[in-house]
Amino acid sequence: MSLLARRAATTPDRTALVDAADGRRWRYRDLDTLVDRAVDRLRERAPGTERVGTIFHPTPAFVVTFHAAQRLGWTVVGLDSRSPVSELETHVERAEIDHLVHGPDVALPPAVETPATAASDLIERGGHHAVGGTAEGDDPAAVTAGVDRPGLRPADPAETAVILFTSGTTGRQKAVRLTWRNLHASAVASAFRLGVSPGDRWLCCLPVNHMGGLAPVVRTALYGTTLVVQRAFDAEATAHVLAEHDVTGVSLVPTQLRRLLDADAPLGDLETVLVGGAPTPEHLLDRALAADAPVAPTYGLTEAASQVATARPATAAAYPGTVGQPLYGVRVTVVADGDPVPAGERGELVVSGPTVTPGYLDPERTAAAFGEWGLHTGDIGVRDEAGRLRVLGRRDDLVSTGGELVAPDEVVETLCAHPAVAEAAVVGIDDEEWGQRLAALVVPERDLDVSTVDEHCRDSLPGYRCPRTVALADSIPRTLSGTVDREAVRDRLRNREG
Repeated sequence: MSLLARRAATTPDRTALVDAADGRRWRYRDLDTLVDRAVDRLRERAPGTERVGTIFHPTPAFVVTFHAAQRLGWTVVGLDSRSPVSELETHVERAEIDHLVHGPDVALPPAVETPATAASDLIERGGHHAVGGTAEGDDPAAVTAGVDRPGLRPADPAETAVILFTSGTTGRQKAVRLTWRNLHASAVASAFRLGVSPGDRWLCCLPVNHMGGLAPVVRTALYGTTLVVQRAFDAEATAHVLAEHDVTGVSLVPTQLRRLLDADAPLGDLETVLVGGAPTPEHLLDRALAADAPVAPTYGLTEAASQVATARPATAAAYPGTVGQPLYGVRVTVVADGDPVPAGERGELVVSGPTVTPGYLDPERTAAAFGEWGLHTGDIGVRDEAGRLRVLGRRDDLVSTGGELVAPDEVVETLCAHPAVAEAAVVGIDDEEWGQRLAALVVPERDLDVSTVDEHCRDSLPGYRCPRTVALADSIPRTLSGTVDREAVRDRLRNREG
């Protein structure tokens, strides 16, 4: 029996899904019926499919398509509608996608030749079951929730459930395989850390081709809680959605958290604000805690099906900069020069446990990523005696300047401690004398000049950690998942120098 079928059989009349765009709501029995209809049409349109590519914003149509694919035993490959056509074609080819399904508000580029179906063809012809009414021609008494029909193949926990492309800032994106066992273990571990109540309502406003947006689709169905979908994050609109739909939890990247605070969003009314995708600056955490926002800084990665470690709000307040201990079943080993190091010493974070991917589509990349202690993340961090982790940045981002190694995020933390600084990014730029020099792109909160930034750094940091190049900007370049696009930052800083 599929994940959704089990849930519909257990709690058929709980609210499963809310569309923030128009307020429509579906019970689990209603969603189950929509998925059955989608299954029938996908069978007709895409016989022989094993991998289906999905190109969606966070919408009810994606939720239906995702669960229909699982019911059919297909692997879902998350694709980004904002990707250039050439990249989209490459991902379709690399993942050996048999069929594409795209959202009602997504235009498929004509150059993509793979057979495709619009989600509207899957679910709209039969109408929508909604709370308080049924679609025309449906007999509520005839609806049997949570029964998988004959001919459907139950998912094997070891089978690949999804393939997601990581949004790396340089190089070829990695195609990560995640099994149903990975997704289930991640959902269980997250629930153990954050807690779950039947009345929980989680807002999904992150891209559903990344784990941050996909995880709530899986987890709410497993927990029997409500998923609220918003097509895209917008600070003012999201603030309204949080209040209008009694949201209790949301996943954000740090930039979104800052924008919601600027918009006076009712974050203090929530139970969980999970913040990841990039380190949460301490000054932003302080601001959020001052606003009574229950911020839970988290460290995660696609290869571990989302969260690796998460600090509950009390832990985050008591131990600034921490992302907490690893989640249940997850082991994080800090490794330097091939060996584990004791508490207090920095090294690469190596992750193992039931949430960790069995590997990438590329076998050579898989072989290179795994070692004795597990998956090498490429992230540098340190743990304290209690096992709480602090992530210092990417190994590839470390800057060697004058023989000293500097973690850029530590410099960013100092820059953002200045009250006139809203955001900052720090990178290394080639330098004939020093090998590399630190360079900073700074977004002002209010009036600010470069000399003030220089003085603040000299007062707060050792000389070798002070940026030698500083430029002001209106924004920090970021990838589609919200992380800093370091190569774009370097280009901006080089152009300012030129």
